[in-house]
Amino acid sequence: MVRIFRHFVNPLKAFLHDSSAIGISLLSCTFISLLLSNISITADFYLPVWNFSFDGTNNHHAHLLFLSLPNSPLLIINDFLMAFFFFLAGMEIKREMVNGELSSFKKSLLPIVAAIGGMIIPAIIFAIFNLGGNYMKGWAIPTATDIAFTLGIASLLGKRVPVSLKIFLTALAIIDDLGAIVVIALFYGGDIHFIYLLCCAIIVGLMLLLNKRKTSFGIIQIILGLILWYCMFNSGIHATVAGVIFAFLIPVDLLKKFELKIHIPVYFIIMPIFALANTAIIFPKDSLQALSNTLSWGIIAGLCFGKPLGIFSACYFLVKKKFAELPSGVDWHKLIGAGMLAGIGFTMSIFISTLAFNETAKQDVAKISVLLASLIAMIAGYVFLQFEKKNRSMIK
Repeated sequence: MVRIFRHFVNPLKAFLHDSSAIGISLLSCTFISLLLSNISITADFYLPVWNFSFDGTNNHHAHLLFLSLPNSPLLIINDFLMAFFFFLAGMEIKREMVNGELSSFKKSLLPIVAAIGGMIIPAIIFAIFNLGGNYMKGWAIPTATDIAFTLGIASLLGKRVPVSLKIFLTALAIIDDLGAIVVIALFYGGDIHFIYLLCCAIIVGLMLLLNKRKTSFGIIQIILGLILWYCMFNSGIHATVAGVIFAFLIPVDLLKKFELKIHIPVYFIIMPIFALANTAIIFPKDSLQALSNTLSWGIIAGLCFGKPLGIFSACYFLVKKKFAELPSGVDWHKLIGAGMLAGIGFTMSIFISTLAFNETAKQDVAKISVLLASLIAMIAGYVFLQFEKKNRSMIK
């Protein structure tokens, strides 16, 4: 009986830790959400459930006794549950900085500069389309890379994507996440409330003191983490930043343990819920006309052209100037393909879309544009790498 149980459980565990499984899960939830949103029978109850206001107002905060909390299921998902996603991302960043691909200057230079190039160029392209217009606040939408989807498509290509390139993509995506976190903290918060920021600083100090005294990680730290989230939520800086701060306060020897513990809940519970809630979009009657605006053009061009251009240009400069070398087994053709895959924005781009605009119509156009651009990037990157032998006239 035990053997039969293991026969089913072990492959399931392996599948759940495969990046392609995460992509399949998110794509499935996105398809289901779009379907439910655009069928009249289901749309009437499916759409309102995410935006139901707990206190009957359109305010971001609902007041419960002396607490100020998210005011709708959508806000609970985006402000609270997504903090766990950022907590996981923060631990991955810290682990890579301590003993991974970002632990030394030589190892980290290429992916760091590539990630920066892959954020700056899409932002510039978006600005070219939207400078001076009322969509300019969405400049950060095309700067993001979805690590799960990117590595998921790369894994489907098997040996055509060498391990060294997957490591490079992972490091690049992690730096990209860090960049997105900084952007969210600096540009997509509200009015700053310094009392709550002071409380955040006090909690960080207490956590550092507990670490210095080597206090076992337990209920005290968890309570402090929840208070940190609450103070960050009310501080004017986006609440999910608390997840990253808390991650950086986790002792190094516990990182791997916590990553394994929350990997499945984050990627197979929280992220699917995020996809269901944030892709509850009604397609306009004339979708092509709705997407024929500078917001859509800036997002699609930024992700599909800006990402590979920024990554390739940054790497080409470093290598030609002999500041860095391409990863082992990686040529310029493979690097261009990796840059195309990095144009899969999805999770983080959709998340930034919800922060950039208050109007539902603008959010929906931005989200549809992200989905379309991500699909184009998936197909283009896969085809480019799959048929690389037919394209050997590329740069060498």
